[in-house]
Amino acid sequence: MDTLVTYMSYPFVRYAVIVGVLIALCSSLLGVTLVLKRFSFIGDGLSHVAFGAIAIASVFNLSNEMLLVLPITVISAVLLLRTGQNARIKGDAAIAMISVGALALGYLLMNAFSTSSNLSGDVCSTLFGSTLILTLTEREVWLCVVLSVAVVVTFVLFYNKIFAVTFDEDFAKATGTRADAYNLLIAVVIAVIIVLAMNLVGSLLISALVIFPALSAMRLFKSFRSVTVFSAVLSVICSFTGLIISILGGTPVGSTIVAADLVAFAACCLIGRLTHR
Repeated sequence: MDTLVTYMSYPFVRYAVIVGVLIALCSSLLGVTLVLKRFSFIGDGLSHVAFGAIAIASVFNLSNEMLLVLPITVISAVLLLRTGQNARIKGDAAIAMISVGALALGYLLMNAFSTSSNLSGDVCSTLFGSTLILTLTEREVWLCVVLSVAVVVTFVLFYNKIFAVTFDEDFAKATGTRADAYNLLIAVVIAVIIVLAMNLVGSLLISALVIFPALSAMRLFKSFRSVTVFSAVLSVICSFTGLIISILGGTPVGSTIVAADLVAFAACCLIGRLTHR
């Protein structure tokens, strides 16, 4: 505890904890919707697009990658949604196509034009997370806070519409709900979450941050609201625990957080079996 208190006295550690908790909260809110809509792997697809955008930003030596990565990821989310609705290209095929293409293009660009002396280290840190979460500036923290608040407010304001579109899209359309517009809103919000989570867990582990809390909550609760609330609480706890263990033990941040989510999922499965839920 003394060591933890000492670490928490440093601003960069507090920044990392604040950002980690906010990202975990945002990721869990729409995780339930993605799982129920059988669109769980959209996180993978968009994270690989973000990887390709980061590669482009590094080629052009942009000091603020967010200016390029966020618009590209949002546009890709819209295209992914439109392509997934195409009768010739189903949703899972569209995700695989965009995911693999962006990942390959990003790595190709980094190999062809990168001026870094440690290319393999840069690629590994982007894919699996890095210690950049511990080097956040106050400006980056405020940007994360603003985007996170926007995500939470959007989810709360449109909760009923998201609920309707999640469970029965055809019925929602029949009652006059603009289902396509709310699907588009979900895709854009997920894109923002993916960009926020890149520095925390890396592009290959982002789906775990979105899916595991939702699946864990579904082992214990049945209603949409209960699952969403428990998912958010569990995600925040796992993210905070993983960050603290990573800081104290010197383990990789992203992998440690995902490991905490895995332990929580196993515990929820066990409790669900014991209580016959």
